[in-house]
Amino acid sequence: MVAVRPGDVEATLSRLDPLRPVLLLFGPDSGLVRERARAYLARAAEGSDDPFGLVRLDGDEISGDPGRLIDEAGTVALFGGRRVVSLRVGARNVMPAVEALLAAPPAQAIIVIEAGDLKRGVGLRALCESSPHALAIACYADTERDIARLIDTMTAEAGIAIDRDARAELADLLGGDRMASRGEIAKLLLYAAGEPRITGAHVRAIVGDASGLALDEIADATFAGQPAEMAVAFAKATGEGMRADIVLSAVCRTAQTLHQMRLGVEAGGSVERAVEGARPAIHFRRKPLIEKALRNWSVARLETALFALDDALLAARRNATLGPAIAERALLQVAGQARRGG
Repeated sequence: MVAVRPGDVEATLSRLDPLRPVLLLFGPDSGLVRERARAYLARAAEGSDDPFGLVRLDGDEISGDPGRLIDEAGTVALFGGRRVVSLRVGARNVMPAVEALLAAPPAQAIIVIEAGDLKRGVGLRALCESSPHALAIACYADTERDIARLIDTMTAEAGIAIDRDARAELADLLGGDRMASRGEIAKLLLYAAGEPRITGAHVRAIVGDASGLALDEIADATFAGQPAEMAVAFAKATGEGMRADIVLSAVCRTAQTLHQMRLGVEAGGSVERAVEGARPAIHFRRKPLIEKALRNWSVARLETALFALDDALLAARRNATLGPAIAERALLQVAGQARRGG
């Protein structure tokens, strides 16, 4: 097996292995997949003066022409040196193309394959993990240690110190997606440029919760019957690298909370009392939308919506490529039901 253990990932990616020219990056954190692919491709292309040395291929196109991958990888670079190929897997099957490549890997090439979440023991993941010519690296949501390392790395590169309390506060605000976290830290560094150090005030002024705030906005707009607002928030979240299944999971949790609150309303309580008595407390900015949702939805209709969202969540996890489309369609349907009421 050539699956790289989590503790060995950084060391593995820091150097090129000529005996294993194919690198498969996969997992639920698409932002981390993209970041690692970009860094590895840049390392592979170092020292080359060939403007055509890096070739980017689309998996859906390769599926219809399996021989193209090995042809591109085997093409001699115009000015000599290494051939670098980037392949991003889409919805179609690229197994025949990768099998042919691994059966006879070119001597002077590095091939980086980006994929979504792949199940252990089957398909492309099993093929690369069992090949002596490939490395397979899973990219999962950042842990607390990963986030802390990212903060330290980016602040050091920017040449600005960060207070210990500010660092802890920033880490709490960042989500599990690498690209979204990197974007939030970059905004903070730009905001604090010229300051002697980053403080908690800087963090609170510029950094939003990259996971929680965006998810609340999507869920609240969905159940309040605001499809346009939901679509804008959803596009922003997914554009920053947030996974579709994470969005749906958060919306399902909001549905469960609304269900419990609505039970109290239908038992004779008031909407206002249900909102004020919620634990954890609901932020004042969310209260108008939550109250609107409680008036629009009955217990029975919330149960139906929750079942539909659960089905969409499962479908999004099974097909990460189509996940955003699956999630957006389900959310628009629920938002439409909220507008109709009844």
